[in-house]
Amino acid sequence: MKSHLGRRPFSAMELHTLYNGYIYGDQRLAREQAKHWHFWLPLFAYYTGAYSDEIGHLTLENIVTLDGIRCFDFHTHGKIKPRYVPIHNALLDAGLDQYLGYLNEQNQQRLMFDLPAKSGRYSEKVRIWFSGEGERAGYLQKCAIPTVDQQGMKTAISSLRLNFEQQVRIHALQASCKDAFNYLLGFKDFNEQRFADMQLLNTVLQNVRQINPQLHWQRFIDRHN
Repeated sequence: MKSHLGRRPFSAMELHTLYNGYIYGDQRLAREQAKHWHFWLPLFAYYTGAYSDEIGHLTLENIVTLDGIRCFDFHTHGKIKPRYVPIHNALLDAGLDQYLGYLNEQNQQRLMFDLPAKSGRYSEKVRIWFSGEGERAGYLQKCAIPTVDQQGMKTAISSLRLNFEQQVRIHALQASCKDAFNYLLGFKDFNEQRFADMQLLNTVLQNVRQINPQLHWQRFIDRHN
């Protein structure tokens, strides 16, 4: 599989480390300025394959139900096609519905409401927090994961899309439906406006491997109270 801009997917061990890092644990770091998006955005990236800008634009109205399947409606990326991505059960297990209730209570519409835009983009702020910049350590460094490996391949927040791509490719082919792969990734190889069989799409999506079933948004809240 070709790497995206010289990037590679995270290894299984690196994924384990990421989703067992301090953001998803019980210990608060000194001077940590935790945001809700720190918890949710890496999970959304892994379980939807969406780019951070797409995730940053999501609102409550972008959660829709199609043929009985709850989905995210992604439609803000200029280079890939709009698509409905089923919500992975792991996100529900992590407390997504409770979080959505919290957003309603706070009169917030954007799911990553505390993620500010920088230069008109959400991805820049995400990049700095996740990968660091200059002397500033990012989440990767704090988890002792190198941003460049011995082969010169990089890891970044978009590496999670590559992990998603790897898994969806396998499960779509096992279902004899390459269209499901092209649709979920927003590739132009899918020629229709919408994928017809939402049940099949959901089956492919739910096969993305769950990482750390113990993580929960309430744990994140509790360690900051």
